[in-house]
Amino acid sequence: MTHPTGDTLGPPAAPTVSPVGGAGQRVLVTGASGMLGGAVADLLAARGWDVTVMQRRSSGGRHRESLGDVRDEDAVARAVAGQDAVVHLAAKVDVVGPWMDFVRVNATGTRHVVEAVRASGAGRLVQVSSPSVAHTGRSLAGAGAGPASPMRARGSYARTKAAAELFALLADSPDLAVTAVRPHLVWGPGDTQLVGRIAERAKQGRLALVGPGTALIDTTYVDNAAEAVVAALERIEQARGEAFVVTNGEPRPVGELLAAICRAVGAPPPRLHVPRPVAWALGGAVEAAVAVSERVELLPTITQPPLTRFLAEQLSTAHWFDQRRTREVLDWEPRVSIAEGLERLAEHACG
Repeated sequence: MTHPTGDTLGPPAAPTVSPVGGAGQRVLVTGASGMLGGAVADLLAARGWDVTVMQRRSSGGRHRESLGDVRDEDAVARAVAGQDAVVHLAAKVDVVGPWMDFVRVNATGTRHVVEAVRASGAGRLVQVSSPSVAHTGRSLAGAGAGPASPMRARGSYARTKAAAELFALLADSPDLAVTAVRPHLVWGPGDTQLVGRIAERAKQGRLALVGPGTALIDTTYVDNAAEAVVAALERIEQARGEAFVVTNGEPRPVGELLAAICRAVGAPPPRLHVPRPVAWALGGAVEAAVAVSERVELLPTITQPPLTRFLAEQLSTAHWFDQRRTREVLDWEPRVSIAEGLERLAEHACG
C-alpha cells in the first residue's frame, strides 16, 4: 500500500545560526517521570547537558532531582533557579477528569514555569505541546502546525494545552527564547498511555474501530520525539517564537496501525467496527456518566472510559502533518521507522 510521506511545501527555512550545545549547560526537565520526559532527560545528559529533573516523587534515577509539583509556584521557582534552560513536559494527559485539574496542571503550571524562567534569567524554554491544540475535529491531511486555539480545540486536555502553548510563546523576547514542540501520539516500549491502553482493551475484547478504520494518522516513536525536543533546545535561536509538529512522517490507516501494535504486544487485533454516528452518541453518553461520577461522591469515578467523543473523532478522522518546516528548522530527521519501532516493541513485550 502506498502512503503519503507527510512532506509538503512550507515556509522557507530559518537562517543558519550556530546551535547551542550541552557542554555542561544546566537544564531542567519537568515531567521526566513520563516515557518521553525520561527519554529527553537521558538524551540531554548523553549530549553533555547538566540535567536536573522536576517531578512529584523520587524515581531514584540517574539525574539530579528537584521534587515538587508544577502547581506549586515556589517549588517551580526553586527548580528553575540556576538553570540555563528549561524543557517543560509536565502535564495532565487524559481524556476525562475535572476541568480545573487540567487548568491547574497544564495552564497554571505552565504559567509558573514561564514566570520562573523569566525571573531566573534562564534564557531558553522549550514548551512541549500537542497537535491537538489546533485540532478542531475535522480531518487534517498534510497540515502544518496551525495556530493553537483554546476555544476550538477538543476536550479539556487540548484546550488547556493550547492556552499553555500560547502563553509560553508570547513570552519569547530578546531575553528569553521560547519554542513549542508538538509530538504526535508518542509510543514505544514501556508506554503505559497509548500502547498500554490499546493492549489492555484488546486483551479484554473491548478495542473497536470507529468507522472502517481507514483514516490516515501519524504517530511518533519515542526516540524520534526525544531527539526532536532536544534539537528544538539546541537550535532554539532558529526555532524561537514558533510551534513545530513532530511525527515519524509515515501516515498509516488507523486500523492497520492498531492491528500492528496489537500483534507486537501479543494482543488480538481489533475486529469490532462501530459506525461513527453511533460512536459519537455513545461517547457523549459516557462523558455524561463520567461527569456524574465526578460530582457524586458515592459513585466510583470513571477514569478509563471505553469511549468519548474526542476518542471517536481521533479514531475516525485523518490527522497527518507537513513535516518539512520541522525538519528544516530543527535539522532533524526521525531515525527509527514505524517498522523498526514495532520490532523493538515486540522484543520488549517478549521480555
